[in-house]
Amino acid sequence: MQQLAAEEQHRRGVAFAELHRDTFVIPNPWDAGSARLLTQLGFPALATTSAGLAYSLGRGDGAIDRDETLANARTIVAATDLPVSADLEDCYASDADGIGETIRLAAEAGAVGGSIEDATGDPDEPIRPFETAVERVAAAVEAARALPFPFTLTARAENFLYGRQDLDDTIRRLQAFEEAGADVLFAPALPDLDAVRTVCAAVSRPVNHVTIGGPYSVAELRDCGVRRISLGSALARAALGEALSAAREIQESGTFTFTTRAVPYAEINALLSTKERT
Repeated sequence: MQQLAAEEQHRRGVAFAELHRDTFVIPNPWDAGSARLLTQLGFPALATTSAGLAYSLGRGDGAIDRDETLANARTIVAATDLPVSADLEDCYASDADGIGETIRLAAEAGAVGGSIEDATGDPDEPIRPFETAVERVAAAVEAARALPFPFTLTARAENFLYGRQDLDDTIRRLQAFEEAGADVLFAPALPDLDAVRTVCAAVSRPVNHVTIGGPYSVAELRDCGVRRISLGSALARAALGEALSAAREIQESGTFTFTTRAVPYAEINALLSTKERT
C-alpha cells in the first residue's frame, strides 16, 4: 500500500489540529468501506476503533496486536482524504522506547493523531500507577513532537471505563497528562453531563467525549465544553446489530422483512464507486 505523501500528511495534520478549535464529531470506521461512506457523508475527520477492528476480525475487544492495528490504520488512511487518528490502546508497549516506536509507526501508516491510555489490560490491576501513567504520556508526547508534521496526541484516563468511579483521580491524571504535553484529553465512560462539565472546566486542552454512555446531543456536549465527540465502536456495533437482527429473523420466523431496511443496492454502490463526496 502506497505511503501517504509528506505534503499531504502535513496538510491533514494541520487540518486535524485546527478542528479542535470548535466542537466536531469524529466517527470511527473499522474498514475501508465504512471509511469511504463516512467520508462521503461529509465528516471532517475519522478515527480508528480497536473494538470495531477486533469485531471485524471475529474477536473480542483487546485481542488485536500492533501490526493489525497499524495495517487497519493504513487501510483507512488510503480510503479517505480526511485526517485519521489511530486508536493505539496502550501503545502496545511497556517502556518509553516502545511507546515512541508505536507513535512513529502510526505516523508512517499515515495517521495524524493517536492515543495512549493508562489501562493495563490486567483485570486485577486495571489502571497504571499515576507516576507511571504520566511518564508514558510524556514518552508519547516526545515521539509525537519529533515528527515532521503536527501529530495530535490524545491521553486517556480510563478509571470509569474499568469501574473506578473516582472523578478526582481522573481529573488529577488528565491535568498531569496536559502538563506532560498531551494535545487532547479523554476520560471515557463519565457517568453524566455534570461529570463531563467538571472535567472540561478542570483542564485547558480540548476534551474528547465518546458516545458510549448517555444519549447526549452535540449541543449538550458543546455546552459542557467538549471539543471532540467520538463514537468508539458504536457504528460497528450498530452495523453488526442490524446483521444479527436480520439473521435472527430468518432463523426464527423464516421471513426477510429486514431487506426493506437495507440500503438500496444502487445507493450503496454509487457511494462506494465514486470519489466525489455527496
